[in-house]
Amino acid sequence: MEQDVGTDAEGRASRTRPATRRERSVDRIVQILEFLHGHGEGIRIGALAKALGAPRSSIYTVVNDLTEAGLLEVSPDDARIFFGKRMYLYGLNYIRENSLAKRARAEVDRLAKETGETCEFCMLQTGRYTIMHMCPGTRPFRISSAVGLQIPIPWTASGRLLLAGHSRAEIEALIAPEDLMLPDGRRIMIDDFIEAIAQSRKDGFCLTKGLVDAFTQCLAAPIYNAEGHVEATICLVLPIDLSDDQTAALRDRLLRSGQSLSTR
Repeated sequence: MEQDVGTDAEGRASRTRPATRRERSVDRIVQILEFLHGHGEGIRIGALAKALGAPRSSIYTVVNDLTEAGLLEVSPDDARIFFGKRMYLYGLNYIRENSLAKRARAEVDRLAKETGETCEFCMLQTGRYTIMHMCPGTRPFRISSAVGLQIPIPWTASGRLLLAGHSRAEIEALIAPEDLMLPDGRRIMIDDFIEAIAQSRKDGFCLTKGLVDAFTQCLAAPIYNAEGHVEATICLVLPIDLSDDQTAALRDRLLRSGQSLSTR
């Protein structure tokens, strides 16, 4: 019997086959969960099916199965669906059991308390800068963001570090055109963004001012894995009117935190 043969990235022959029904179901589940996370609020099944371009009956079946498993919940008031309590418990397990997440959570809390500034631990997730843990500062005017919030990579100092070492083609494939448009309508040129990534890699940190709003600056330090690649970042969200000396002192402190969390 004739079989289809493909070649993987290392040149080895590998057999290909059509996706099984179970694999397609898993893909649909992931698609639903990713959409709900990005949407940020409950949604009715009809609207969800329309947003995903999927048959309503198919979405209804999957949502019903996930609801029975406790992974999703349906609001009794307006029949909107969102994540269930079990998803929250799974997330807690990640924080407790993943070594880097556990250590970074403690370091973020320690650094925010020590400096009085808002501190975040961030990673890349599905092509977006994602806040994995955050501790607000103690200033009367607090600067804070929600844990789990996903932000376009070019809007952040951390994003420039997280893409360090990527080729231009990889960066362009990852960044959607709309991601280069800042909230105030300014547009970041892709050449400037790629240059900033290279500069951040050379400096070993990144400082951005007034990207998301005119009142804040963001200072980020890399967290390296055992292979020497940037796996995550730890950053401080600061008022933009800090003196150069204050910013430099916070940069040095932040770099020590990044080094302590790095595997290498």
